[in-house]
Amino acid sequence: MYQPIDPEFFRQPVLELAPALLGQYIVHETPAGLAVARIVETEAYHGPEDRAAHSFGNRRTKRTEIMFGAPGLVYTYQMHTHTLMNVVAGPEGTPHAVLIRGAEPVDGLELMRERRGDQHRIPDLTNGPGKLSKALGVTMKYYGNLWYEEPLFIAPGPGLGGELVTGPRVGIQNTGEAVHYPWRFYEAGNPFVSKYR
Repeated sequence: MYQPIDPEFFRQPVLELAPALLGQYIVHETPAGLAVARIVETEAYHGPEDRAAHSFGNRRTKRTEIMFGAPGLVYTYQMHTHTLMNVVAGPEGTPHAVLIRGAEPVDGLELMRERRGDQHRIPDLTNGPGKLSKALGVTMKYYGNLWYEEPLFIAPGPGLGGELVTGPRVGIQNTGEAVHYPWRFYEAGNPFVSKYR
């Protein structure tokens, strides 16, 4: 039913890939069942010259090493207790990435509720990067996998269901001028877009 997107899709500059990911599906096949969500919010991180990027100044650490790899690799990292999912972008050796911030459930809603604890309003299940990973059952074990190989992959979706909005990224204080870059992309009016503080 869902097929991984063509690997060529990932071979576009990070500031083009981030909005292009909107409206595509993120699919996770697990023994517990299938969970699918349509991406509605992303953020681009422009590597070496972006103070908000983990790879600013070409910083290479155990965590960022994967960012220097081929486009389409899975870059997961942990923030507090949450796993965050990123798509490696840019040619090999150029550490760019796109953070998947929010997505709208399409398949496996009951499974998502179970994983998140049933007390949430539906939009609150997946309207933030950590919530989304938890709802989809994504853990750090996917670090270094490919976004075009099962069981965790991006599949072609129906595209944007509303107007494309751009604005500053979330939660990146103390990053100088990078705070203002309009590198957050989202679907206007979609309740599954994370709350901007």
